[in-house]
Amino acid sequence: MIAPTQRLGQTEFIAMMAMLVATVAFSIDAMLPALPEIGATLSPTNLNHAQLIITSFVLGMGVGTLFTGPMSDAFGRKPVMVGGAIVYVIACAIAWRAQSLEMMLFARVLMGLGAAGPRVVAMALVRDLYQGRDMARIMSFVMAVFALVPALAPTLGHFIILGFGWRAIFAAFMLFSTVTVIWLLVRQPETLAPQNRRPLSFAALYDATAQMFAHRTARLSIIIQTLTFGMLFVVLSSTQQVFDVTFGQGAHFHYWFGGIAIIAASASLLNAKLVMKLGMRAIIKTVLTVQIGLTLAMIVITAANGPYWLAFGTYVIWVTGNFFQAGLTIGNLNALAMEEMGHIAGLAASIIAAISTVGAVILAAPVALMFDGTPMPMAIGALVAAALALWLTTKIKRPGET
Repeated sequence: MIAPTQRLGQTEFIAMMAMLVATVAFSIDAMLPALPEIGATLSPTNLNHAQLIITSFVLGMGVGTLFTGPMSDAFGRKPVMVGGAIVYVIACAIAWRAQSLEMMLFARVLMGLGAAGPRVVAMALVRDLYQGRDMARIMSFVMAVFALVPALAPTLGHFIILGFGWRAIFAAFMLFSTVTVIWLLVRQPETLAPQNRRPLSFAALYDATAQMFAHRTARLSIIIQTLTFGMLFVVLSSTQQVFDVTFGQGAHFHYWFGGIAIIAASASLLNAKLVMKLGMRAIIKTVLTVQIGLTLAMIVITAANGPYWLAFGTYVIWVTGNFFQAGLTIGNLNALAMEEMGHIAGLAASIIAAISTVGAVILAAPVALMFDGTPMPMAIGALVAAALALWLTTKIKRPGET
């Protein structure tokens, strides 16, 4: 693909991509402090159903990503990003006025559909300009900036709720999306030249999916990413309840979550330094091995009904490790899956994101709804996923390997 005649400096480019992708993190993490109040308002007879506000957004995003990539290959990267932002803002307005849980979940699915534009097309835009380990490095920096949003979003959501009520969070979402998309329109040149665009067709989407699943590395990378996202979504769905119900830390949850996110943000910076030396697979294997050890430790301590300080400390370390794992694996898995897919970058980005996200929701939602007052269901689900992901990572082969 032909690069634009004018190119942003790398620092601004990384910051812009991070903010566009961060629409997703902001839409999830700022909601976490609001879940008890939303549940009490819209689902008072079954507070556990408030968790669906997280997974419904993720589901919509997963479905939307299947189409935003092909659309960006047909119409260009920027138009699809802008269109997604418009859908997102409209959905926020619906959520703001929702009077039932069903309407809220509809709005959240629609928000996810809109957020899919910036999330997936940003990845394709990066792939237009970078590839291989260079792409992994750029994505690591993007993820590092992106990780600051989870650090700030729960605290921001907490104070918005205190000052204006939980519905005002959706006004903040609208403002954030509007600012980032204007930045894109004004500063970022289009990266997909007209002569390189591909007609929008379901046949092309089918052919691209077949190509990716025929490619061993791409296929395995997608499955591993699904398992990794599944672990992450289980934590995101249930962690507010665990902090509140299990450990009595609900009033301070946003501080704990913010601290965890700040620590986890260093994972992407670490990956950017290590990936050129160690390679993507070695990092993924190491991180999954460590996460399996942490998960086993939490299961043993929870089962033994260990003292509060030990149980709570282990849980905080485990959640931090889960986020740290995401920062050290997801960018690498994306780079591995797309390494041989430069000719269908937009389609490939959509397929990776759609399958891994929807698959992760299917895995995570039932586990999260099993919350029984302890982190045990989360831990068992994460252990199975991490063990399977580690085994599959050993099967990945790079170009030229047999």
